[in-house]
Amino acid sequence: MKNKLLLLAMLLATNSLFAQFTQKPLPYDYKALEPYIDAQTMEIHYSKHHAGYIKNLNDALKAKGVENQSIEAILANMSKYDTGIKNNAGGHYNHELFWSILSPKKSNPSAELSAAINASFKSLDGLKNKLNDAAVKRFGSGWAWLIVDESGNLVVSSTANQDNPLMEGAAKKGIPILGIDVWEHAYYLKYQNKRADYLSAIWNVINWDEVSKRYNEAKKAK
Repeated sequence: MKNKLLLLAMLLATNSLFAQFTQKPLPYDYKALEPYIDAQTMEIHYSKHHAGYIKNLNDALKAKGVENQSIEAILANMSKYDTGIKNNAGGHYNHELFWSILSPKKSNPSAELSAAINASFKSLDGLKNKLNDAAVKRFGSGWAWLIVDESGNLVVSSTANQDNPLMEGAAKKGIPILGIDVWEHAYYLKYQNKRADYLSAIWNVINWDEVSKRYNEAKKAK
């Protein structure tokens, strides 16, 4: 019995080296974003899709013998990794950001972020229109982003699949501070093929406090 327990402990210790990414608890109930995002979509999206990316990423990293790498380091050095790691690392990072920038509580951009939005897009409505346009025009699955680029400016971009602006080789590189998921699993149960309706609704649950915090952190990192 003692030997079995020792063996189990060794196996757990070994596996823990590779199972380096875990899913943060969702910061609100599945139903909290209704009527804009329905509870069933949230539950499937969080507990199936995002959880699946994490499991697949950890399995792929273990198979490759990759240990103790931050998700940002993996994204910044994608040429070292295969497509499986790329897709699942992107899927994990993108969804962790996505959950954080949604909230049932009403908020507004900070004074600093508002000034930057006005400078780059003339108004908050101008930003919304530009992001929605990028998201609508993303063919197939992908994301629309608000990023702080390498010059410290706010820029809207879009990526396919689970790519993001942190990845080595991204067409527009920068630090994402807001990302909108336009994979069909993010909206199809409620909005079917009406992606534009989903994009119009999502602005009602944007967590501007979090986006503002990310903006400040991104500016400091420049």
